[in-house]
Amino acid sequence: MSTLKRVALGSQGLQVPVEGLGCMGMTGGINGMSVYGEADERESLATLHRALELGVDMLDTADLYGPLHNERLVGKALAGKRAQYTVATKFGFEIDDQGQWTGGYNGRPDYVRKAIERSLRNLNTDYVDLYYLHRLDPNTPIEDTVGAMSRLVEEGKVRYLGLSEVPADILRRAHAVYPISALETEYSLFDRRVEDDGILRASREMGIGFVAYSPLGRGFLSGDIKTPDDFEANDSRRFFPRYQGENFYHNLALVEKLNTQARAKGVTAAQLALAWVLAQDVVVIPGTKRRTYLEANVAAASLALSAAELAELDAIMPVGSAAGAAYPEGF
Repeated sequence: MSTLKRVALGSQGLQVPVEGLGCMGMTGGINGMSVYGEADERESLATLHRALELGVDMLDTADLYGPLHNERLVGKALAGKRAQYTVATKFGFEIDDQGQWTGGYNGRPDYVRKAIERSLRNLNTDYVDLYYLHRLDPNTPIEDTVGAMSRLVEEGKVRYLGLSEVPADILRRAHAVYPISALETEYSLFDRRVEDDGILRASREMGIGFVAYSPLGRGFLSGDIKTPDDFEANDSRRFFPRYQGENFYHNLALVEKLNTQARAKGVTAAQLALAWVLAQDVVVIPGTKRRTYLEANVAAASLALSAAELAELDAIMPVGSAAGAAYPEGF
């Protein structure tokens, strides 16, 4: 029986566990590029079912992942258990009819309709609990996109709406069109931009739930990665500035400090890093494709940190301490 606390995500009635499961790494990456190395479908499905047993019933996927393959995998896991899961998926990176990312973004109303119908087929369901705009389309007013998304709620295809990686002014404009339940944005000890740019504060002011993706710094905060060669040859992290050259070793030194504190507390660096994010009163969606890591992540949710321990972690990795950009140029 899980002891995971459940919280309101937003102000519209959605209830979720404080820890969900990021599914991105469970399938191939984007247009042939692996996300975090190779995955095994059998173990991934076992992980999705084990998550439900542990109370981690919020699954986070997107049409981009694969593309499309990730939603299909999640759809297999949902078979016979749909009502027991909260399913979040996303759209906005334009996927063509051949199932490839075009390199562009699309938030036009006609594409909103096309994307949800495709996701529902892939997930083998008739509704999505939480539907996110994955990235803003710079050529489409957010009011038009959210207006189209709201019609999906009216039709019962979607229960709640969310946005991902948008600035505070866009979030306010969207929320004025239709209530936004969740904002999904990168947030970890490794990446604390949301504290500096006002987006975390803005979401709280509007009663919008905050979902932290990559709460383990894309796995880097686990302490398991010691050299750039620890990434598999087709691992996308090889192309992220944070994990290249001098940036890699600067950031590795930060992780070693985290490791030292984790050992003193008798936990892993990953568990300590997750506990810190959870202490910020947000929902986390650490990604994993293995049951072992899932179980370790769930254990972190019951890890209590004192004010002194939180202050020490803040000192180890203050805002802006990580070197290198979060994404490759143009992504």
